Amino acid sequence: MALREGALRLNVLVRSRHFYKLTSLGGGVRSLTEKVSSKQVKSSAPETAADHLIYTQEHFALKESLRKLIDQEINPYVDQWEAEGKFPAHKIFKILGNAGFLGVNKPVEYGGLGLDFSFSVAVAEELGNIRCGGIPMAIGVQTDMTTPALARFGSDELKREFLLPSISGDKVACLGVSEVGAGSDVSSIKTKAVRKGDEYVINGGKMWTTNGTQADWMCLLANTSDGPPHKNKSLICLPMNLPGVHIARKIDKLGMWSSDTAEVFFDDVHVPCKNVIGQEGMGFTYQMLQFQEERLWAVANILTTADNVIQETIQYTRQRKIFKQPVLHHQAVHFRLAELQTEVELLRSLLYRATALYIKGNDVTKLASMAKLKGGRLAREVGDSCLQYWGGMGYTSDVLVSRFYRDSRLMSIGAGADEVMLGIICKYMDTLPGK
Repeated sequence: MALREGALRLNVLVRSRHFYKLTSLGGGVRSLTEKVSSKQVKSSAPETAADHLIYTQEHFALKESLRKLIDQEINPYVDQWEAEGKFPAHKIFKILGNAGFLGVNKPVEYGGLGLDFSFSVAVAEELGNIRCGGIPMAIGVQTDMTTPALARFGSDELKREFLLPSISGDKVACLGVSEVGAGSDVSSIKTKAVRKGDEYVINGGKMWTTNGTQADWMCLLANTSDGPPHKNKSLICLPMNLPGVHIARKIDKLGMWSSDTAEVFFDDVHVPCKNVIGQEGMGFTYQMLQFQEERLWAVANILTTADNVIQETIQYTRQRKIFKQPVLHHQAVHFRLAELQTEVELLRSLLYRATALYIKGNDVTKLASMAKLKGGRLAREVGDSCLQYWGGMGYTSDVLVSRFYRDSRLMSIGAGADEVMLGIICKYMDTLPGK
């Protein structure tokens, strides 16, 4: 019933072709090289629902509406937010929430559209048209990293307090998993939540927390017992305004400049035990399930940006001349671009296959890990090769390719490093040596 209601709601939006009401954000700083960097390039005739492997007319209508929002409410201000090192998360999330983009696959009763995960993939793809990596990442944290477990396993009370306002854009969420000594090795986190009566008292800290300086609540992974490391953890909804929650610093990063990243400490923070998502001790399992969606989301997002980088490189190298002929006319250049576009299309096919299996209820951990691994490596190849063909202009901060070169490096680190993906794949292949 919820899925049907969500589909009906989307159909109404499709027919009206009006997913959101424009809200002015004020003036923005525009790049001096706007003529080169801001104009988007169409690679080919647009796909239709009849051509696509998993998308319907509703998917394309959703993408079209989101693209309009991006072009009018986000891209004109990206250069300003990159320079400032932060974007206005509450304002942007409220615009996205009003338009329905923060809960496309979340339950209708909590404000979502009640659609399947393929619609989240479509949204992730379209967010790749934002002219930086930080803002899409921050949005993805809200939609597909902090809230899947809450939507699936949380109590009705928790969903109404945290999920509903996250879908509407009234609250900004962050994910508290990584620590200074525990990044990809999630089982080794040290943050503790000790039960005292009907409360947990939390001590510890979290590192590299996206949205951390602006978040209203955190989906926190903490040790709630002294049992085995895969069975002693719980996910807890933690309000960020509680006494004892300290934002230690905003972290300066190589890329993702417009996304704020925080180091957070907890000093005797008291949280009601009812704030546990699902069952106590199941946090590690829930987080691993969240990783499936997070990794597929990241792949979908980076594919669109890679497409744009390749197309803008084609346009630039067609115009830029060296030794009296366009750079693009050199065989090494157009052959390399053809190789990169081929790799992008192969990764897209893997993404759609994994998504199709996932929405049918299959475990796609292996395929999601493969896609994440390939996505990170391919992003580095696209960024490095294309930047080279831009020459000196590619070494400036004024064009998309240099921003992609910086931002996309995180793909091979965040949400599980390449080496962790390889370990997961080997586990499913039964090739890991016995301990």
